[in-house]
Amino acid sequence: MGAYNIYCDESCHLENDGKDVMVLGAVWCPQDSKQTIFKEIRAIKKKHGLAKNFEVKWTKVSPAKVDFYKDLVRYFFENDNLHFRAVVAINRNKLNHKAFNQDHDTWYYKMFFLMLRVIFAPENTYRIFLDIKDTCSADKVNQLHKVLCNDKWDFNREAIQTVQAISSREVELIQLADLLIGALSYTNRNEKSSQGKLQLIDYIRKLGGCSLTKTTLEKEEKFNTFVWDPQEIN
Repeated sequence: MGAYNIYCDESCHLENDGKDVMVLGAVWCPQDSKQTIFKEIRAIKKKHGLAKNFEVKWTKVSPAKVDFYKDLVRYFFENDNLHFRAVVAINRNKLNHKAFNQDHDTWYYKMFFLMLRVIFAPENTYRIFLDIKDTCSADKVNQLHKVLCNDKWDFNREAIQTVQAISSREVELIQLADLLIGALSYTNRNEKSSQGKLQLIDYIRKLGGCSLTKTTLEKEEKFNTFVWDPQEIN
C-alpha cells in the first residue's frame, strides 16, 4: 500500500474557447518523495540562474530558456518516482452533448475520470491537487471529488482522500504538468511558430520514445497518453 499525490492541470477546457484540442494531464509521485523532488527542481532552476520561485510554464518556453526546460524534462524521465498521464481530446468541434444527454460540465468530468482512472490502484491512497483557475470553483472541486469517489465505490473517501485547488505558483509538480500538457496541446494543434517549443517537443519524443499524437499502452507508467476522438452521430 502506498500514498500518492496527483498534481493536475488542464489546457483549453472551456466550452466556447474556440480551441479544437483539450488536454487534461497529471504528474504523480509518492507522498514521501515530494519534498525531495521540489528541492531538486529548484536546484535545476538555480543552475540556470533562475529564482527558486520562477514559475515553469509552457507559455514561457523560448530558445533562450530551452536548455533549462530540457534539463527539467530529463529530470522527469530519469526520476523513477515521477509519472505522467494525459487525455488529449481532439476534434472538439464534433462534440454533440445533446445526443449523449449531457452538458459540457458532465463531459468534462467524464474526461477527467478517464484521465485519472489508470493511475488509481485499489490498495493505494491518493490526494489530488488542481491548479486554481478562474473556472476552478469550490463546487467544481467538490463535484469532481464526488464523481471520482462514487465510481470507485469509495463513499467514505478512504482511497481518494482529498481533491483540492491550490496555486501552481507554489507547486513545482503542477508546473511540470503544465509543461507536459502544453507540449501535447501544441503538437496536436500542429502549431509550429516557436523554435524553442519545437526543440523541446523533439526532446520529449526522444527521451520518452513517444509520438505525442498517439495513444500509448494503458499500462505505460512513465509517459501515458490517451487520444480521445468524439463518436460521430449520424
